[in-house]
Amino acid sequence: MADPAGAAPNAAEESHNPHKGEGFWALVLSSVGVVFGDIGTSPLYAMRVALARTPATGEAAEYAVLGVVSLITWALILIVTVKYVFFLMRADNKGEGGTLALMALAQRALGRRSPIVFFLGVIGAALFYGDGVLTPAVSVLSAVEGLKQAPGFGATLTPFVLPISAAILVALFMVQSHGTASVGKFFGPITAIWFLTLAALGLMHISDDFSIVRGLSPHYGLMLLASNGWLGFFILGGVFLAVTGAEALYADMGHFGKGPLRTAWLLLVLPALLLNYFGQGALVLAHPEARGNPFFAMIPQIAYWPVLLLATSATIIASQAVITGAFSVTQQAVQLGLLPRLDIRRTSETQAGQIFVPQVNIYMMIGVLILLFMFRTSDNLAAAYGIAVTGAMLVDTFLFFAIIRFMWKRPLWQAVLAASFFGVIDLVFVGANMLKIPDGAWAPLVLGAGLVLIMWTWTRGAQILADKTHRDSVPLVDLSEILKARAPHRAPGTAIFLTSDPDIAPVALMHNLKHNKVLHEKNIILTVVTAETPRVRENDRIRIEPVNDDFTKVFISYGFMESPNLPKALGLCRKLGLKFDIMATSFFLGRRSIIPSAQSGMPLWQDKIFIFLMKNAANPTDFYKIPPGRVVELGTQVSV
Repeated sequence: MADPAGAAPNAAEESHNPHKGEGFWALVLSSVGVVFGDIGTSPLYAMRVALARTPATGEAAEYAVLGVVSLITWALILIVTVKYVFFLMRADNKGEGGTLALMALAQRALGRRSPIVFFLGVIGAALFYGDGVLTPAVSVLSAVEGLKQAPGFGATLTPFVLPISAAILVALFMVQSHGTASVGKFFGPITAIWFLTLAALGLMHISDDFSIVRGLSPHYGLMLLASNGWLGFFILGGVFLAVTGAEALYADMGHFGKGPLRTAWLLLVLPALLLNYFGQGALVLAHPEARGNPFFAMIPQIAYWPVLLLATSATIIASQAVITGAFSVTQQAVQLGLLPRLDIRRTSETQAGQIFVPQVNIYMMIGVLILLFMFRTSDNLAAAYGIAVTGAMLVDTFLFFAIIRFMWKRPLWQAVLAASFFGVIDLVFVGANMLKIPDGAWAPLVLGAGLVLIMWTWTRGAQILADKTHRDSVPLVDLSEILKARAPHRAPGTAIFLTSDPDIAPVALMHNLKHNKVLHEKNIILTVVTAETPRVRENDRIRIEPVNDDFTKVFISYGFMESPNLPKALGLCRKLGLKFDIMATSFFLGRRSIIPSAQSGMPLWQDKIFIFLMKNAANPTDFYKIPPGRVVELGTQVSV
């Protein structure tokens, strides 16, 4: 990978920011809808799940409620506020965040491609998908389950909870191809109203038992864990549900900027969440029977249906944010070489980041529906939820160590101290969530492991393929000398040969000379480079290196959050003195036919996975936006 020299810190980011031109408070409002939906819907189920294994009566029940409220409070403060808001958001990759952006930043800080850092990035990305499949299911189902307590209906609506949830989720995935630009402007206001509702409900019930304010002390949380032994870890697994979605703060940093996100969190989201959890705690202290579903027990009957509809809307918006995030991570993974080329479509001509990936959308929908009908209740889904998030957070901590030590140049003891502090918290929650494996946490782990295998197979197979091609090819300078001695027939126009290694003669060029026995008047050896930054400025996009009268090397750089468009990029070559008529130009692509071989570096079963991925990769013509009528494909057979 290359890091384009001289890139200004945020020029490219600003030009591609989908919210460019919005005022500060407009950005704050927009961020509430996109970033905080997941963590904002946690009050629907987090308290209920955390209290499920605690004593229900007596003095022990009181201390259990205080302990859970205390643990949730300090989890929100230490993990979200301290770790993500105040520390990790400082480690941005030219304004962008997220595990893959952090991986690319750590690679750049190290000055080399570290296998450990690379593998951490792969694990983090795979765990993100594991979390992404669970979030829509648990969020929407937990809101629709409010029908079970709907005034006037009782249990009569219970049989419809699962079908209604499934219908909402199917509809959500089906509209993805149309994009969310038109309705996205409503996400912020709706979610802001949701947080104000959370705060209002909490304020209404804190007076049920003012002694709940004792939950501000970490003493009660530590006492609950110490007095319950192994059961304390199960309680922690429920508590962690209150902070799921925290990683979205970091991942979506590039869309809104640090200031608006920090402001939204500190002024609205955190206070609203704390007020609601304290209100739920006070309600359960005063009315222990409410522990079965404290959130919906908080709602006055007169406001039940409006709040239920608002809760469902908030969970749909939260699910939308996760799906959009999955599309974005997929685009990054493809650009960074972790996944094969996929069909990535833009759903808005004016807003960057509005993309749709059909394959990811259909696989996520199938996965969500399988989990929905497999687990059937939000309590069962909550048992599976959390472990992927804790794993991704732990990966962020490991990568953060590399940033502190090698990018910020801090002493080793400072890097170890910071990473250890957050790492211990992450490991405690990982351990707590590991206890959920028999109850369903195996599902996101199996999905994550499968994706790690796919990414590892793709990167390993692509490397083997590149090495084999390099060994069997002729260096470009040697070919130039051969052509001087034996000049081939000249064809008018320009030929562009795509290759990943510009120092060797592309396979398509060699086949063209071998079979057609012609060489064009102008020949461009074109290499697409993925930078370790999210975006590349237009001024730094093109680099031209003349080789001789026959060949010119052209390097086109894209950030890992950009979609390649070769005709548009080649139009910039005119400004740099390389002139040719795009409609009189032929693009030559080498199409490889892969055959498995047990002696070529990977086991036979892994060869077959790689071949499957190759066959299902998007056509390079479509991926690079090349006019189909200008493409010539020349094939060759290679074993891996």
